[in-house]
Amino acid sequence: MNVNRTTIFRLRQRLHKTNTVSDWPRSGRPGCYTQRQDRNLVRNHMNNRFLSASASSRQTKGINNQLISANTVRRRLSTSGICARRPYIGPILTQRHRHQRRLWAQEHAT
Repeated sequence: MNVNRTTIFRLRQRLHKTNTVSDWPRSGRPGCYTQRQDRNLVRNHMNNRFLSASASSRQTKGINNQLISANTVRRRLSTSGICARRPYIGPILTQRHRHQRRLWAQEHAT
């Protein structure tokens, strides 16, 4: 099973003691985001790939209408395998620039 023996031993002990192997409740602040809101966030970022995490956090409200932080958005997106990207800010290449770059690359590639 590719798991340490002590892990199996502890799971067996917990099963005999509590009749379940699920995790214990943990201390700490409860999450401010539901799975449904997670799915909506991912869907919004799939529709608009260049939406930044901070802009998304300003648009999204968590439980009890609390605003969520940009770091929370980044974490939620990274668990889904998505990165919040900024659009390229720079000079827009004209057709002439592209042509000259292609000629330069062909000249120096050989």
